[in-house]
Amino acid sequence: MDDELLELQRQFEFAQQAKSSIRLSERNVVELVQKLHELRIIDFELLHTVSGKEYITPEQLRHEIAGEVKKLGRVSLIDLADTTGVDLYHVEKQAQHVVSEDPGLMLIQGEIISQSYWDSVAEEINERLQECSQIALAELAAQLHVGSELVASVLEPRLGTLVKGRLEGGQLYTPAYIARVSAMVRGASRGITVPTNLSVLWSSLQQLLQEMEGATGLAVEGSFFQSLFNGLVKEGEVLGTLRAGIHWTPTVFAIAQKECVDSFFSQNSFISYDTLHKLGISQPIQYLQPRFPEGIPLVTAFVHPSMIEMLDAAIEDAIERGSWLDSLSLLPTSFGAQDASKILSLSSSVQSALKAKKALIVGDSYLFSSSFVKDVYDRVEKELETLSHSGSSTIILSDESHMVKEAKAGKDLSKSSEPVETVTESGNKKRGTEKGSKKKKGKSSGARTVSAEGDSENEDYIPTKSKKNQKKGKDTSSSQVADLRKVAKKDSIKAQEENVPSDEWLMQKLEALLPDFEEQGVDDPQTILKYLADYLRPMLANYLKERRKALFTENVEKMKVLLDNLQRKLDESFLNMQLYEKALDLFEDDQSTSVTLHRHLLRTVATSIADMLFHNLDLHNKLKNWTQVEDSQNSESISLSPGERTAIAKSLPESQSKRALAVVEALEGKRVETFMTALRDLAEESGLFLKKLDKKLERTLLHSYRKDLTSQVSAETDPVSLLPKVVSLLYIQVHSRALQAPGRAISVAVTRLKNKLDDSAYKILTDFQTATVTLLALISAAAGDEADCSSDRILSKKELLEGQVPALKALVLGSSGSQA
Repeated sequence: MDDELLELQRQFEFAQQAKSSIRLSERNVVELVQKLHELRIIDFELLHTVSGKEYITPEQLRHEIAGEVKKLGRVSLIDLADTTGVDLYHVEKQAQHVVSEDPGLMLIQGEIISQSYWDSVAEEINERLQECSQIALAELAAQLHVGSELVASVLEPRLGTLVKGRLEGGQLYTPAYIARVSAMVRGASRGITVPTNLSVLWSSLQQLLQEMEGATGLAVEGSFFQSLFNGLVKEGEVLGTLRAGIHWTPTVFAIAQKECVDSFFSQNSFISYDTLHKLGISQPIQYLQPRFPEGIPLVTAFVHPSMIEMLDAAIEDAIERGSWLDSLSLLPTSFGAQDASKILSLSSSVQSALKAKKALIVGDSYLFSSSFVKDVYDRVEKELETLSHSGSSTIILSDESHMVKEAKAGKDLSKSSEPVETVTESGNKKRGTEKGSKKKKGKSSGARTVSAEGDSENEDYIPTKSKKNQKKGKDTSSSQVADLRKVAKKDSIKAQEENVPSDEWLMQKLEALLPDFEEQGVDDPQTILKYLADYLRPMLANYLKERRKALFTENVEKMKVLLDNLQRKLDESFLNMQLYEKALDLFEDDQSTSVTLHRHLLRTVATSIADMLFHNLDLHNKLKNWTQVEDSQNSESISLSPGERTAIAKSLPESQSKRALAVVEALEGKRVETFMTALRDLAEESGLFLKKLDKKLERTLLHSYRKDLTSQVSAETDPVSLLPKVVSLLYIQVHSRALQAPGRAISVAVTRLKNKLDDSAYKILTDFQTATVTLLALISAAAGDEADCSSDRILSKKELLEGQVPALKALVLGSSGSQA
């Protein structure tokens, strides 16, 4: 058999060495191969080499690739292309076939690597690991020129066999190193006695390892420590609770924490959430409720029901005594107002007392018995009642700036020399009374109507009469006053609806009525009083509302009577004033006498009218502001000082006040016309009607005045008092004017009658006037002289003057009778 093989080899070698007689070119060979391929004589695939001079089959290429991999263990596809002389495309394609057919091979990043290569690498890594104790995968991957993930995937199945170590956090550790670090973790964990964040602990251990190993040591990741720690916890070598992976609570701390909470709660019957937070319990309610099912969670603390029972006893005692209770004073100092409020809401005594209306809760923590609150309310109500009935004037406003001002007791507003004002909290002053209803301005002769819609009494509308009917006098003025009174009443009701006691007033009264708050050592009595004031305010407002209703019925009737009487008196007085004013025209050519007569009329008749009007307007203003007014003296006999007039003027509503001050100023002036104008403006603003003196009324008034003067002259016995009456009567007879002249203007008035009387009558008048002046001069000179001679001369002169009285009376009475 061997001989035959040797023979065949010799023949094959001879055939190869023999020179052919027919030589083919490379081109012919290529065409021949192509022809054979077309004829399917060659029915398998052929691959050209890079040189183009050789053909190779895919099977042969795969065989050569597998041979190179088996020989080297790790071969690059680029190197295989160079070795086989085949294009890289074909090498990559056939390499994929080779790798897919052999599970021991892998194609990674253009390289074919066998498992035997990785086994040898693992052996080398193990040798190095045993020398260094730890190796980073990144370092191995850089040396092997592969990714760290590939190195990790290759080493994991070989750990414990070819590689004696442990892979954690991208690093390889030897068992000895792991045991050493585990011992460090175990010791550090067992040394912890309070809740700790493990990341802080791992940082400390990393720093310790770096100090131990120096610059050659590698940084150990926290995940490695965490992994070792988890193993220790699982094995029971470290006791505690791990939350969220990093929050470690040792068992020793949990036991101490539990004992502390149980001890505090059992001793104090409560525990605050702040205390639990300090103990490391982040969710106090969830922690306490399972441990103490009977406990009650509050806003800032957790309490035992016994604390509510203790509070119940104090509450029942306070209700029985008719007193009050601050629940916060009985609770621990750490409790807040919301805690007290919740405890009161859970108290059975409080609930039953509230249901029976025996107590009420004010604020969050204050409990007042109903009898105590009723007593305080009655005393405050009595105080309001006393202020209403006393001589003081109390102004109570319901605005954001509440203030109360009380005038001096026993003094009527009309007697005050200062204006009544209220002061707001911002320091601004404003009037305490409301504007009275304004009468529509217009000519006195025109028709006037006033709407009274919305009147609370549903009074019928009474239109005022036209100019034609105004001549009827009192009927016209009364109807207009009635209309204006209805509008004023409606405005007054609206102005008073919102009046309630102010904060400061009520607080001051409560401080005065309840001084025991400070005596009992209450830290902040103002807070309690503020809560109590807020509770009492609606009740007092309702009381004032009911009282206003009662005062309204009483005061409306009084205002009606007051306005009717004032209108009647004003009609008569103002007509007389106009009558006296006409007599002043006779002396306009004598400036000095004219001023004297004007001033005399202003200081007598005008002052009387102004005093009467101011007094009645003051009463009306008080009635409109719900002030009780006692029946006063007859307004016709009222006499006010300039300061009192100014005070009343300033106390009136603003629109009236300006016009009233103008009247006061006109009284101090020199012209009656100025006073008449100011008086008309004030009357119009006050809703009063002033009659204008016409010819018919003038004749009627002159006749009445003349008749009255005639009777006075007839009855007069004093010669000094007789002269001015005689002169006034003569002016009515001669000039049809009602003259009001003071003593120093009598001589001028007598002189003006010279051309109006015959010589004998004028002589009688001048002689009597001369004798009167002489008598008054003697009386004045003898005022400080007690000598008998002075008295004799006065008596003698008086007897002489009395002897002339019959002739003087005969002069005017005879003339008066003839003219009549």
